Order: sequence, then structure tokens, then C-alpha cells
Amino acid sequence: MRIVLLGTGGYHPNERRHTACLMIPELGIIFDAGTSFFRVPHHLQTRNLQIFMTHAHLDHIVGLSFFLVPMLSDQVDSVKVYGEESKLAAIRTHLFSDEIFPVLPDYEFISLPETVEVAGGGTLRHLPLEHPGGSIGYRVDWPDCSMAYVTDTAHPEQHLEFVQGVDLLIHECYFPDEMSEWADKTGHTHTTPVAELARDAHVGKLILTHIDPQCAGDDPIGIKVAQKIFPNTILGEDLMEIDF
Repeated sequence: MRIVLLGTGGYHPNERRHTACLMIPELGIIFDAGTSFFRVPHHLQTRNLQIFMTHAHLDHIVGLSFFLVPMLSDQVDSVKVYGEESKLAAIRTHLFSDEIFPVLPDYEFISLPETVEVAGGGTLRHLPLEHPGGSIGYRVDWPDCSMAYVTDTAHPEQHLEFVQGVDLLIHECYFPDEMSEWADKTGHTHTTPVAELARDAHVGKLILTHIDPQCAGDDPIGIKVAQKIFPNTILGEDLMEIDF
């Protein structure tokens, strides 16, 4: 299984990172639709897509407005967009309002049931997270591998059981430890608690993503700090491909 990190930044794009979107091309599974969603057509391998939204903040949804041409030009047969009903309603009402973007692509919006069967024989579950306005984390278990995607959340230790034992954990790490006070204020995470979560949950690999766009250098979150706690930690970069 291979996942492509189409966008690894938070809040707004910078020269190095676009905002959140992850894709498993061979299965047509996508998580979030940030500014990096414009890259999806270049990675299409299926005629049907399942998009799972964590929440409705603009940096995670704006890319849904980028997919009109691929749908009109018959590059896909169907696109199902899953999320909490209130968040889907906000997307339909506001992002696709007549004044902002007057043509709604032919998406099928689906309120998340308790579990979703996904391509490849996998089962997807979700968990509410602590974040202003609310967010949800995802876990998918296939017969021979598993992954979890957790972003826009505070207090990683609260979802220890949910991510227990996954082969791949993709988790936000917006701030370095020296900015932990800002993490608490904004409902985000910083380096040490995320690495401790990976260690305590016995995951296979940790990818850090949703990085503060004001920090565009090579090490915006203190990767060596994380690796000292959980050695198999990687700082996510746009267009990075990860096997799991």
C-alpha cells in the first residue's frame, strides 16, 4: 500500500507546503481537500473516489472547488465526500454559495456512519477530536495493514487506544515544543506529545504533518526531538510517497 502526501502544511500554503490532502491512488481514497487538492488529477488510478473530511476549516476544504474540470471532463465516474453532517452542510452552503463558487461539482455528500467499507477490503472508523469547531480522526484497517490520520487536535494522549498498533500514523505536529503554549491556545499539537503517542501506541511508523506555514525551514518542529522518543519518525514533505 502506498500513500502520497499531496499537502503537508496547515493554515495557508507557503513556498514549500500546500495545505492538507493525503491520497492512496491505487484505492481512490483521499483524506481532506486542502490547497494541494489540485494535484489529485495527476495521481488518479481509479474511476471512483472516496474523500474523507476531518472538518470544515478552509485549509482542509478549499480544494473541493478545484475538481470541477476533472469531473466535467469525465476523468472520474463518482466522488463520494464523507464527513460529519454539520460540516458537509457548511461546505455546501458556504464554500459553494452562489457568491463564492456558483457551480457545485457532482459530489455525493455522505454523513459518516459508524464504519465505512473502503476499497481494498478495508474498514474505516472515526473518532471525535478536541479542536475549535470540532474535528475527527480516521483509522483504516485492511486485512494486511493499517493506518491512522489524525490532524487538527490537541492532547494526543486522548486517542492512544484509537491508533494502537497501526502500521502508519500520520499525525499533525503544528508547533515545536518551545511553542507548546500556542498549541494549547489554538487546539493543535507540538512535537514531544505526538512522538510519545507513537511510542506508547506501538505504531510502526510516524509521519509528522500539518506544519506551521510560518516555519518553512528544513526542521520546523524539532525532528531530532521526536526521533529520540520514537526513532521511526519522519517529517512529511509535499509529494512524499510512503509504503506501509
